[in-house]
Formats: sequence, C-alpha cells, structure tokens
Amino acid sequence: MSKAFGFVEYGGPETQEFLDRPVPDPGPGMLLVAVRAAGVNPADWKKRRGLFGTGGELPVVMGTEASGVVLSVGAGVTGFTPGDQVFGIAPAGAFAEHTLLAARTTARKPVGVGFAQAAALPVAGAAAYGGLEQLGLRAGQTLLVLGISGGVGTAAAQIARARGLRVIGTASASSAAYVRTLGATPVDYKGPVADLVAAAAPEGVDGLLDLVGGDALRAAAPALRDGGRLVSTVDRDGAAALGGGYLAWDPRGTVLAGLADLVAAGELDPHISATYPLAHAAEAMAEIESGHARGKLILEMS
Repeated sequence: MSKAFGFVEYGGPETQEFLDRPVPDPGPGMLLVAVRAAGVNPADWKKRRGLFGTGGELPVVMGTEASGVVLSVGAGVTGFTPGDQVFGIAPAGAFAEHTLLAARTTARKPVGVGFAQAAALPVAGAAAYGGLEQLGLRAGQTLLVLGISGGVGTAAAQIARARGLRVIGTASASSAAYVRTLGATPVDYKGPVADLVAAAAPEGVDGLLDLVGGDALRAAAPALRDGGRLVSTVDRDGAAALGGGYLAWDPRGTVLAGLADLVAAGELDPHISATYPLAHAAEAMAEIESGHARGKLILEMS
C-alpha cells in the first residue's frame, strides 16, 4: 500500500485526510514513480471545494505536479526507463508516496536541479511559460503581472526578464521587497492600480498577465496601451469582456525540460518558500489556502 493525502468529500479542510491506496499500475502512456516531492497550488483547495465541478469518484488524492524516480513504465512509453529521475503532471494525484505521471507531460530532471525545484515547475512554471507565449511580447516591451508574488507570478517575472522584458507586478506592500528580487517593479494592489502603473510606465504596458481576475483585472485593464495584449489564467469571462484571452495551459514534456534548463542555468528560481513532509500536508494546504503564500510550497516524501 502507498500513503497519500486527499479529500473524501467536497468541502473545506475538514474533508481532508490521509489515505492508503494500492501502488498503482502504469497503464498505456504512463510512468509509475516513487514520489520525492510534490508542488502545492491554489488549484488544490479549489478542487477540494468543488470549484472545478464535483463529478468523479471519491476519495480524491490531491496534488497535480510531482518529481521522483521511475519504477516502471506502461505500454507504448518510450524515452523513459526505471531509475530515471523525472518530474511532471500526476493525473492520479501527487500528494502520495507513489503516483503515475503521464509520459507526454513528463521530463527528465537535470542533475543540477533538485527534486523540490523540479516539482515546482509543471503547474506554475508551465502556466507562466504558456501565458508569456500567448502574449508574444518582444524584448524591450513592458509586462504587467497581476498577483506577481505567487508561484505563477514568480516564474513569469523571471522568464519575462530572461526574455528582455520590463516587468511591473501588483502585490501587497509587504511583498514589495520580494517583488524587487524578481527584477520587477512592485505596485500595491490596494492602491489605484492603473494610476500607479501609469506612473511607472506612462506609455502604458504592452501585455497584461492576469493571475487574480475579477475586480482586480477590471481595475488594472486601463493600464494596457492601445493594441496591448491580455491573457488571464483565472477569469475567462473577464478577459473576454476586455478583448483578451484565457490561458491555454500545455505542460508538455518539452516545455518542462526547457523550464528545468532555465533553473539549471540560474535564470529561473522557483523561490520555494516552505517545504513540508507529507505528514504535514494539512499545514501546507492551510498556508496555500490563506492566500498569503509567496513563491512555491512543496511537500517532500521520506
């Protein structure tokens, strides 16, 4: 049996508990992995609360991204063998001692990248990469990131800087110093955001990557110059109403490998703010659900 952490019904933290499940068999296109680390994301508590729907079989093992060591491979899998150190998307849940990774959304972990760093990339890193690809900005242009201090924003700021973009990001006043470490100009999200951004970029911003949505998106939209581009990761309707698009997230293996190469080269730091053992998964979930976590939270398996 394999220990895991998940929820037994949709709702609040009281529905979470530790689970024992059989070690899964890798079907076609899948890899069985002994998990070393798993990323914790806001989507984990949103799924538990049923914000993405309440269909499917319960209980549900939580977590989407994991790193670990391949134990066996399913039919049709090429390019991976037992013993490989890998990271990727875990359709069967990542908060577990063993899980399955989909080969299409898995990459080898470079020697110079730790398991915790690798586990921080498949969701936040790939979302940041995808958003920047959709915006299609050029070196020298200006990017505004709403909610820059979280995992996606942290990755987006660094990838954008590596591409030669100027970056402005909204965050709390207490996070301003952290935002500057990312090479970005902080703007207090509680202020008149459009006016504050205009003071930093009087010509307007060329692209807006929205990680917040709702009123925050509408308040910041006037900072976008004529012809500027908008992509949201959270607010499909709000982005569409403003003439923008919604994130087309595609964490394929080649994207993940490229992100890991940036980490190995020192151009991308996932900024892991805290690591928890699997036994303290509920504490990690409480921190991510508070909305005040900076960078990435990671669960580590013994």
